[in-house]
Amino acid sequence: MARIIAITNQKGGVGKTTTTVNLAASLAATKRKVLLVDLDPQGNATSGSGIDKTAVKISVAHVLLEQHTIDECIITGETAGYDLLPSNEQLTSAEVGLLQGHGREFKLRRALEQVTDKYDYILIDSPPSLNMLTVNGLVAAQSVIIPTQCEYYALEGLSALLGTIERVRQSANPELQVEGVLRTMFDPRNNLANDVSSQLTTHFGDNVYRTIIPRNVTLAEAPSHGLPVIRYDKGSRGSRAYIALAGEMLRREEAASQPGAS
Repeated sequence: MARIIAITNQKGGVGKTTTTVNLAASLAATKRKVLLVDLDPQGNATSGSGIDKTAVKISVAHVLLEQHTIDECIITGETAGYDLLPSNEQLTSAEVGLLQGHGREFKLRRALEQVTDKYDYILIDSPPSLNMLTVNGLVAAQSVIIPTQCEYYALEGLSALLGTIERVRQSANPELQVEGVLRTMFDPRNNLANDVSSQLTTHFGDNVYRTIIPRNVTLAEAPSHGLPVIRYDKGSRGSRAYIALAGEMLRREEAASQPGAS
């Protein structure tokens, strides 16, 4: 049965899609079966997985509107190494349709229930805003990874997101929890970044991943080639960081499954 994790931050430009794509590829490299759900109308996770989003005819939009089954829409990930439920601009109009539907916040959860036995991990790339698509991702997920830059407004943004997560937990998904806070685009030469990093560990403790994703040119280049960084330049600092993150996640999961673990 798959673990379903939403990668979410209401603030854009924090490495959310980069994290979803590269974590999916790194987990797949450990022989885990992974499905990436692109829930962002921009479709960047789709193109970053080697799929031409403009050529996609049936997408996550059709799944949410119940016009196609999820199995009909999933693309087998030969290039990226994981399967993909793709997205493109069709999802913008689908969101409008969702707002008029009954049980609208549960559409993605119900669709994923049909395939959870086929995967070890399902990662959801959420939009950089709080809307019905984001809510669908949070209702479908068991936990949330929060990528965040170590910058001035980071803690303020995290506070708002945690409030959203708590509201979803109370109203629709009582099992939802924070999987971890991930520091992204980190430059250790920046004093502010180091200060905010310390504040994050003070506030969130063990919920902050020990792995830090560096600011790295290769990570920025890989999407233009339609490849996760592990397949673009496996030896780069960015690739090594996401491989380390996958390893840290797997070790945490193993530790949590041990007898006597809280």
